[in-house]
Formats: sequence, structure tokens, C-alpha cells
Amino acid sequence: MDRRSVVKFLLAGLALPTPLIAYASQAVRRVSVSRVQGSTTLLFDLSGPVIANSFTLESPPRVVIDLKRAVLAASLEGLVLDGTPVTAIRSGKTPAGDLRIVLDLADAGVRAALRPLSANGHRLELQLTGQPAKALASSVVTPTAPERPVAKRSRDLLVVIDAGHGGKDPGAVGSKGEQEKIVALQIAKLLAKRIDAQKGYKAKLVRTDDIFIPLRKRAEVAQKLDADLFISVHADAAPRLTASGASVFALSQNGATSSMARWMADRENDADSVGGGLNVKLHKDDPMVAGVLLDMSMNATISTSLDLGHQVLSQLGGVARLHQSRVEQAGFAVLKSAAVPSILVETGFISNVNDCQRLHDTRHQRKIAEAIFAGVDQYFRQRPPTA
Repeated sequence: MDRRSVVKFLLAGLALPTPLIAYASQAVRRVSVSRVQGSTTLLFDLSGPVIANSFTLESPPRVVIDLKRAVLAASLEGLVLDGTPVTAIRSGKTPAGDLRIVLDLADAGVRAALRPLSANGHRLELQLTGQPAKALASSVVTPTAPERPVAKRSRDLLVVIDAGHGGKDPGAVGSKGEQEKIVALQIAKLLAKRIDAQKGYKAKLVRTDDIFIPLRKRAEVAQKLDADLFISVHADAAPRLTASGASVFALSQNGATSSMARWMADRENDADSVGGGLNVKLHKDDPMVAGVLLDMSMNATISTSLDLGHQVLSQLGGVARLHQSRVEQAGFAVLKSAAVPSILVETGFISNVNDCQRLHDTRHQRKIAEAIFAGVDQYFRQRPPTA
């Protein structure tokens, strides 16, 4: 069962009145790691007082630190983690826009304790040990409801992964002829491999080769398999070559949330014109009733898709620059499933030189795949399936 212990506290802000302490924006200026006698300590030097929440997750084991209204001004790359229980450290944004720092742990038995240190400026100390660490009296502890574990099931959770474009449809094309369909398939395969490696999960790729599949046929795969989730992987282009970063999209029935979201949806939906399109009809005795039921089901699915998107976007923020800090919505044809929560992940802009280089880096592709899976896993922990 997952453990979730939330520690809330304010670092002493002597010059600020209490109401300002909770709302001031602060920066993490420096992060350091040390190890002494079986205990690992991470120190976070801050520009001022913050509200911090910490909790632990399992499968895989992680420590998560949320810093309200904070930004990361220090680099997490280059931290020496050898000999510590930390295998990786990354940062991102919560759905509320707060700073989130995630530590991947080598063992679920590691215990974490977070406390403030204000004797030499504003600091947070995270101590990792093999035994439960005691919270110090200087912290103001506010327990919250524990995160719900994934319920025991008699089946694996099925995630259908769609690698965008393919065959006669190359998708977006980079300045040197790089093709979106190739990058999308590479990342999709890595994501499927990561999902299959996790107990209780199973992945199904819509395409495993360079073939063309109409958009609605892709969504039908998820519906026919009664999948739990549908994820479409892309790497798009934009009119502005400076546009960069990852994005997550969900379906909208009421127009796009931005002009960029609308433009991207139009581009992706044009894929069907390459293959001649596909007509879909409702075969019901009463088309009006069928339409009402379809709208009701679609609205519920969009809501859960947004929840999924928020989790994936938060994790992506730890490994890549985000183009948008919120889940965007538009009328993507590939997401029009009335029964399966569905999102489209733009892993970057192949039209941007720097993004394009990263998207062709196998290590970066693995990080993207890992982040998407972490978001999926977190989604299921917050919304355990009933069967």
C-alpha cells in the first residue's frame, strides 16, 4: 500500500508579515547531496520562506516535494547520486503551477523526512534513511488523506499507444528532412516497453511499423480492446521556428483553448485526407437518443482525460521544457473515443532545431517515455479502476 505523509511548514520569515509568507514567490538557488553513515541528506537553499509538502509513492518508489509558488533556479543535473538511494532527480510543475521535485528511489524501504533549517538562511533538509525518520518539533505537521492505492485486479491495465502518422503520411518534417512519424514510433515503442515492464500493466501499439492508419481507426483499436487509456504520441511543427517544448492535449467539443491548439488539431486531422478519410455513422434505431447518450459519455471521458493529461504534463515538466503549462484542448479526431480516456502528447517541435536534436537522442526519448508512464501510474493511483 502506498504511504502518503504530508509535511507542511513555513520557514521562518522574520522580515515578512505572516500573510505575505504564504504568497511570496521564492527560488531554489542551490541543491546539494551528502552521505554520512548510511544516511543521505539533500539540502535545498532557498531565496526565502516557502510552504512545502512532501509525500512518498511506491511502484516505483519515489519521494515528491511540492514547493508552493516556487521556481527552480538551480540545476539538478550533475548532482552526484552514486552511493545514495536516489537513482534520479527531476523537476516539473504541479497542475496548480507550483514547483515539484521528484526523487526516484532504488528501494521502497527508504524513509524520507523533510524539515526546515533557518539558522543560516532559508533551507530545506531532506533526510533519507532505511528506517522511518522522525519529524522534528520545529515542523508544523498537517496530515492529509492517504493516496488511494491501485486496487487489486484480476486483469492488467491496458494502455493503447498510438504512434502518430506513418506510411504515406510523414507528419511534420524538420529542417533536414527529419520525419515526425519516425520519432513518434521510436518513443511509442519505448513507452510500450516501459509499460509492459511494470507489473499490472500491459501496452498495445496501434502500429509497430511504418504504415498508414486512418485517425478514427486508431481510436477504434482502443475501444475494441476495451482499453483503460489511449495515448497518441507526436512531435509536431509550428509556423514559428522558435516554438519549442512538450504539450499535452485532450479533446474539446466546444472549440480549442488556444489558436495554437486549434492549429495543431487541424494539422493532425489533415492526416485522414492523405488516406481518403473514414466515415463513421451511429447505427441506432433512434439517432437523437444515440446522439444524446454519446454526448453524455464523451463529456465524462473528456473530464477523466483532462485528469490524465494533468498528471502526464506534470511529469513531462521534469524532463523537458513545457510549451504550455496547462493541458490544452481541441477537436483532435484521433481522441474522439466516447469510452476511453484519451490524450495526445506532443513531445516537442521537430521544426525547432534544439527540440529536433533532443527528440532524436535515445536518452531523451527514454526520459519522455518514463515521464509519460509516471503520469499514467499516478493517474491510476488517484483514480483506481473498479475492476
